[in-house]
Amino acid sequence: MNDKAARSPISWVPTLYFAQGLPFYAVALVAGLMFKSMGVPNDQIARWTGAIGLAWVFKPLWSPFLELAASKKTMVVLFQCLGGLSLGMIALALQTPVWFAACVAVLAVAALASSTHDIVCDGLYIASLSPKQQAAYAGWQGAFFNAGKFISLGGLVILAGYLEKHIGVKPAWSVIFLIIGAMMLALALYHSWSLPQVRNVVVADRSMAGIGGTLWDVFIDFLKKPGIWGMIAFIILFRAGEAQVQTIGPLFLREARELGGLGLSTTEVGAVYGTAGTVAFLLGSIGGGYFTSALGLKRAMPLLILAMNLPNLVFYYLSHSMPTDLALITAALSAEMFGYGFGFVGLILFMMQVVSVGKYQTAHYAFATGVMQLGFVLFKMVSGDIQTALGYKTFFLWVLVSALPVLVMSRFMRIAPKDDGAKA
Repeated sequence: MNDKAARSPISWVPTLYFAQGLPFYAVALVAGLMFKSMGVPNDQIARWTGAIGLAWVFKPLWSPFLELAASKKTMVVLFQCLGGLSLGMIALALQTPVWFAACVAVLAVAALASSTHDIVCDGLYIASLSPKQQAAYAGWQGAFFNAGKFISLGGLVILAGYLEKHIGVKPAWSVIFLIIGAMMLALALYHSWSLPQVRNVVVADRSMAGIGGTLWDVFIDFLKKPGIWGMIAFIILFRAGEAQVQTIGPLFLREARELGGLGLSTTEVGAVYGTAGTVAFLLGSIGGGYFTSALGLKRAMPLLILAMNLPNLVFYYLSHSMPTDLALITAALSAEMFGYGFGFVGLILFMMQVVSVGKYQTAHYAFATGVMQLGFVLFKMVSGDIQTALGYKTFFLWVLVSALPVLVMSRFMRIAPKDDGAKA
């Protein structure tokens, strides 16, 4: 049995999940806005930031090998330090003649550190807390993970917009990533004191071959699930529209009006997404959970899919109406984030209640989240090429059409009704 934490979980759970969210949003979203400010074409931004996201797709493949380490706490602190150092090195990469390639390489290291940190972070949380405590602090998890988005896509992007005007684009973003790196190192230092000391369970065969054999058994058992290939296709297609909008949407907001965008400044995008947008996302997530709990996942799923694709409709409207009123744009994007948060609940519960049931529930949930990220990355990587070929207006129409296959598939997914015991 692992040692229990001497300190209250409230002293480390919020900061631990803030440290999980901050580098994820820095790599997935903030880096794209940095590249946009520096004139990188949309197709290149989407392709390379999408490729970097493969780290979160394949993380289940090396998760069993992390059990070879003696301490979960040590691994958490180690990968927070590595993530902080690599994000801070963006400032150095920006000063090189091949700054774009250098930034992509450093961001890839940060993504590997962050995705591996996700594994040990969740493992420490589960091993340190009782089931009752896990449920009690689950809300803190989500809130502080998304606080990473509020700080990075909100406050830091607003600061980037201010600095761009006063010290230039490259120096501005160098400062931003130095701040993010310093925050991660400060969190690592704090967690070296505050985290509970959790030892990994000693397994019968701690050799690389033994761990690899267990991984293979888990993988084969996953593929033997009835209807698994249909479920995999459903998970991948669930994010088809969202992945494209999440990638191109912020770039559309920044694009000059004569090129079909709304012409917002870096500061304005940060203010919209990092403040009102984040609040709307949190409200949507909470509302989606209660809605699904009341209705049951089977009955709620079509409505959740429609909500998930509300962002697509919002951007289709914005690309045609081309509003200049920032208040109207903020309201529209708040509706976008609310719908995204509300609908995303459907995918999470589908993976928990349908895909992951069985002998290896935790491991199979990790595989399902990898498949989910694969869907996001695949559509993210091609979104820039599609947008470049179609233009913004037709692209957002295409994204609306992208939602239809998963809506049709939802009618054929085997989801137990609420009264059969599948609690949402």
